[in-house]
Amino acid sequence: MSCCADGATGRAATTTPAPADRAQWLADRAQWLAARKALLEREKELTRARDAVTRERQALPLLTVDTDYTFIAPGGRRLSLLDLFEGRRQLITYHFMGSLEGYGWCPICSFWVDNIGHLAHLHARDTTLVVVSPEPPAETEQFVKRMGWTVPFVSCHGTTFYEDFHVRLDDDDPEPEMPGVSTFLREGDVVRYAYSTYRRGSDLLNNTYNYLDLTPLGRQEDHLEDKMDWVRHHDDYERW
Repeated sequence: MSCCADGATGRAATTTPAPADRAQWLADRAQWLAARKALLEREKELTRARDAVTRERQALPLLTVDTDYTFIAPGGRRLSLLDLFEGRRQLITYHFMGSLEGYGWCPICSFWVDNIGHLAHLHARDTTLVVVSPEPPAETEQFVKRMGWTVPFVSCHGTTFYEDFHVRLDDDDPEPEMPGVSTFLREGDVVRYAYSTYRRGSDLLNNTYNYLDLTPLGRQEDHLEDKMDWVRHHDDYERW
């Protein structure tokens, strides 16, 4: 999966055609209900398994963060990692990929940021969410304005924040950075690092995918060599 597919590929976004023989999907109500009940049992198994994994994730040991990172917020404000909590106990950082030559700002990361909901619900659980960009502050602020996002963005340009939390891989990796999420816990003025997940590990955070997964045609990506080649910045779809 390329994390930076966008309009620069020159290929129009397409969708999967419906199966030629839709009769394979047809059933009477009794058959449909039997199939749905069987699937419901599988869904319950998945929910229980996910709940168990969540408990294991929350039980992971914590690491103390002792590096003094400086983030730049809109208007040039300089913030520490502790400042990003805004006084709350927990912090979630979304790691936005850097701009790549020939692609510009990553449309995949943009797709994920578009799916961030109203932050009041996170704040009600004593949790702050911030999107972190490795690009310079002025360029980051300009792109956020273009996208119309209101979620907080900061730049970590010039710091080792991405390297320290494994966002940036080895120089010879074909995708030198990974989109992902990290979580932190504040204990007084001490910041603890709890967890990170990258690439498909963050699928659960994309509600567009979650809704599509409920539909008969699903994500409509199976026919694409690059499964996410259809994704564009939300203001680019009309060009295709």
